[in-house]
Amino acid sequence: MTQWQQGTTLELDITDLSSEGDGVGRWDNRVVFVPDTVPGDRIQARLTFVKPKFGRGQVLQVLEPSSDRVRPACIVADKCGGCQWQHVAYAAQLAAKQQQVVDALERIGHFTDVSISPIMAADNPLSYRNKATYPLGISAEGKVKAGYYRKGSHQIVNLNQCPVQDDRLDPLLAEVKQDIQARDWSIYDEETQTGDLRHLALRVGRRTGQILLTLVSTTWDLPGIEDQSADWKTRFPDLAGVCVNLNTKPGNAIWGSETRFVVGEPYLEERFANLTLHIYPNAFFQVHTEQAERLLRVILDELQLQGTETVVDAYCGIGTLTLPIAQRAQYCLGLEVQTEAVEIAIENAKLNGIDNAHFEAGTVDKLLPEASRFLQDQPLDIVVLDPPRKGCSDRVLSGLLSLHPQRIVYMSCNPATLARDLKRLRDEGGYQLQRVQAADFFPQTAHVECVAFLVA
Repeated sequence: MTQWQQGTTLELDITDLSSEGDGVGRWDNRVVFVPDTVPGDRIQARLTFVKPKFGRGQVLQVLEPSSDRVRPACIVADKCGGCQWQHVAYAAQLAAKQQQVVDALERIGHFTDVSISPIMAADNPLSYRNKATYPLGISAEGKVKAGYYRKGSHQIVNLNQCPVQDDRLDPLLAEVKQDIQARDWSIYDEETQTGDLRHLALRVGRRTGQILLTLVSTTWDLPGIEDQSADWKTRFPDLAGVCVNLNTKPGNAIWGSETRFVVGEPYLEERFANLTLHIYPNAFFQVHTEQAERLLRVILDELQLQGTETVVDAYCGIGTLTLPIAQRAQYCLGLEVQTEAVEIAIENAKLNGIDNAHFEAGTVDKLLPEASRFLQDQPLDIVVLDPPRKGCSDRVLSGLLSLHPQRIVYMSCNPATLARDLKRLRDEGGYQLQRVQAADFFPQTAHVECVAFLVA
């Protein structure tokens, strides 16, 4: 008799994909999560972890492959932790993401009759990422390596190209590694906390082609960095600038608090929503430019701004939502915890001649409840929220309910916390959820972006 214990081999039919990206099978009224599988697969798997009601498994053999199983575009897809779904047909990825949103709204928010629009598919599910941040390491042969971490570890899978990043970044990835090797700059070791270079960060303006290269280091003292940066600027004509970011703290944080530019500009220029934006090395900007712009158009179409509205954009970043809204409203206030992002947002407002957008630096927890003091005695019409994955805090939601705007736009990269917060806005504030639009900002992964529209 087959025992429910670690090491047991089972045959499973995979029926779903989880929000974490694993395939879902069932055995004897228990759920088994198995990575690297596709709905429709019949597999043989070994249990690697068990609890009374669920377990995790590892594929030993695909006995009958699903019709939605495809050959990954990446040669290291089975090792690299950057993508979970390169082996899943794109239509099946979209269906799973749409179901994530439906399930969260029904199970967590108890919304049963809400309008959920079909997910907005990406026209370019490969070569879409405008940013790549690679940890650096040393191979067993003593060579500099850069890539993403192996699944479930901090072992770097070395890459010379990546099929989900903009292919204009590939030549830099390969050649910069060679140049770092030739310069003999030391590479940071996470275990011993010694060495200098920690990460290589690349950004590209999808519309302008401008590229920004940043080295994250434990020291400013990189011998020959000026000459090497000038050489990169000559060899790569689209390179707008080279920067160094100082991160001396142990731990997993990628960025330190100070960045200096070595050559060129400390930013790249990008066109977004008919705006010109300056994007700095570690400023937040959605990685899928085209999808972010399409979802922005959905928001603007839904709001139908008349030029008389007062709007608050909470978690505004560098102003990618604030500024297009300000162009169509009477006044827009952006709230953002990162002072540097606020400075960039102000710079971008001036760059585009927008004078009815105002920005405040501080936590949204503190600023949103007192937003009325920044609103020039105008009643608040709309609040836009775009919080991190953990969603809005109790204080943010309480402050929002006390302000009681007529309309709320809630963007989220986590359907579970979105559903939780929407439930509270409905139950305590009486808001009606009009519709939800999902969008695929992260093809080949399990992540999904969505926006919800509420009215008082």
